[in-house]
Amino acid sequence: MFDRLSSSQEDLESEELREDAETAGCIRIGDCQDRQIVTVTGTLRTVTLRPRAGVPALEAELFDGSAALDVVWLGRRSIVGIEPGRRLIASGRISMSRGRRVLFNPKYELRPLGRE
Repeated sequence: MFDRLSSSQEDLESEELREDAETAGCIRIGDCQDRQIVTVTGTLRTVTLRPRAGVPALEAELFDGSAALDVVWLGRRSIVGIEPGRRLIASGRISMSRGRRVLFNPKYELRPLGRE
């Protein structure tokens, strides 16, 4: 009880995200290796439109309490429901780009917001 009271809000959210990943049967982002096919879950921290090689690309940072992962949808300017603070489950093959884990055009499932 004392640990929860003395922990920061970010630590508590990270712990909750790690528990969510375990119950959903997903691998932790921190454990993902290059070229591995994975299913991960977490919360979108940021969502930006960042063209790649002249093609529109919607980029989001997914955080699960262990590490962050960039999720990129090529050819998309927006996707309904993809917004900061949204939880989702994403599946695909991990690649490494500039030292960061990236998941291109993943299969995904939006998780409910709050009490939905």
